[in-house]
Amino acid sequence: MPTRLTGALGCRHPIISAGMGGPARSELASAVSEAGGFGLLGMVRESPGVIAREIADVRRRTTKPFGVNLVPFATDPALLADEMAVCFDARVPALCFFWDVHPAIVEQAKSAGCLVLYQVGTLEDAVLAQSAGADVVIVQGVEAGGHVRGRLPLSVLLPEVVATLTIPVVASGGIADGRGMAAALAMGAGGVQCGTVFLASLESYAHDYHKERIVAAMPGDTVHTDLFAIGWPPNSPVRVLNNSVTAAAGDRRWGYLPDQLPRIAIGEDEGRPVYRFGTDSPLRSTTGDFEQMCLYAGESSALVTGIRSAAAIIGAMMREATAALHRADAGAAGS
Repeated sequence: MPTRLTGALGCRHPIISAGMGGPARSELASAVSEAGGFGLLGMVRESPGVIAREIADVRRRTTKPFGVNLVPFATDPALLADEMAVCFDARVPALCFFWDVHPAIVEQAKSAGCLVLYQVGTLEDAVLAQSAGADVVIVQGVEAGGHVRGRLPLSVLLPEVVATLTIPVVASGGIADGRGMAAALAMGAGGVQCGTVFLASLESYAHDYHKERIVAAMPGDTVHTDLFAIGWPPNSPVRVLNNSVTAAAGDRRWGYLPDQLPRIAIGEDEGRPVYRFGTDSPLRSTTGDFEQMCLYAGESSALVTGIRSAAAIIGAMMREATAALHRADAGAAGS
């Protein structure tokens, strides 16, 4: 299914796996790329050594193109400079940035020979990303899991951005199967970015508890809130699965600030405490009370019915999308 996105990224299928900090390590990113999609390493606030190791691990697993996801908004500028330098030294094919748009960072990445993908949540930021030189814009709807920049449903925001931009546009938020992918393509997207369905994959570095909660989720089981705030700057909403922490908050889902929340350790990850109200999700390396942790998930979690390999996810999405588009074409021809 060639699109403007596959042409820009050099991949076979118009499917990007989100650069989820923690779960999206080399095993997942390489599996997605090897299966014909475009895998992103989630390297938010990781040390240069970890980033270099993960890039090398991806290249040991696949020769296909991939990218590295960084978040300037949530990263100390000195660390961000070191992270980007490692990526440049390793000659990664692409960098993906998220949250607010930094034209100078786009220019720096382009000068180093990287393709630049920018994930945004508003039409204004999409326009700014394109004017700054981004090659691809990822449009995030409010349905998305994890940190959510978008405030509008994808069905509202995506057509606005597609009608305005001239570069490839990717749809993100609430997409976990080929029907959602076909709908996004019909609205003019060049492809889709999926997080939740890949978070629950075999290759994801997320803890099995997190994966199982996603599989068990029903429609309406996610919450959009800023309650999980420790570890990110203020005013950084997330979408997570309901748990005892969100239940205890009752109707008060908004108005929480990182510095005003108590530091109550509920677990540990590689010697570092994991706090209640923190933005750390449970990983394979995490111990503690997983139920109280930040269980990122988009509204598409209700569509995830099992823990599958990345290749199986991509294969099913492509079959479903192709069938849906063929049905739409047949219906149009018969009308």
